Amino acid sequence: MKFYTNSHKHYCGIDLHTKKMYVCILVNNGNILLHKNIPAKPEPFLKLIKPYKDDLIVGVECMFSWYWLADLCKEHHISFILGHALYIKAIHGGKSKSDKIDSEKIVRLIKGGNFPLAYVYPPELRPIRDLLRRRHFLVRIKAEALAHTKITNHQYNNESFEKNIAKKGNRTDLGERFDNNTVRKNVEVDLQLADYIHEELKALENHIVRHAKLTDAR
Repeated sequence: MKFYTNSHKHYCGIDLHTKKMYVCILVNNGNILLHKNIPAKPEPFLKLIKPYKDDLIVGVECMFSWYWLADLCKEHHISFILGHALYIKAIHGGKSKSDKIDSEKIVRLIKGGNFPLAYVYPPELRPIRDLLRRRHFLVRIKAEALAHTKITNHQYNNESFEKNIAKKGNRTDLGERFDNNTVRKNVEVDLQLADYIHEELKALENHIVRHAKLTDAR
């Protein structure tokens, strides 16, 4: 794990949420210059930090809404760092917790050289990374649906499936295994969900491959 150790005239720690952001700014000697809760929007943030932009470093814990703030800082030539969420929690911990307290803890970690760094993913690569993460989620859901079908089969003491039921052609005797219509419906829902996700995954993966080819061609 790498930590941010550079020195600056001003340090800004932010506890960021979807609608609000608590901003804490320190001067180099450790005194708090500003501690304020503002809307999580570009204009209020830029207005707030304007007097302290001289040699300013902005740090925020990695959570889902950091993209816009990183891009805003890049656009206005403000140094930005992203903190590894799990390591930050492990370092500062503490029972007392609020947005105000957390913003100060973040900025003091930065100033003290104890801010654990996460990678600030480039804007142009974030969409495909997020799509790959979504693919991972869909693969897991598909696997869970197929696993539930197998579990249901074992619940009723049926013989194990000899072939891979992920393939439609291997399910010809599936309905005959369950006498109860409600149990059969339960299994059908699982398999319909798995089939639907399978088609979505094929389309998604084709998109990813096309994107990779276009990226390589540049």
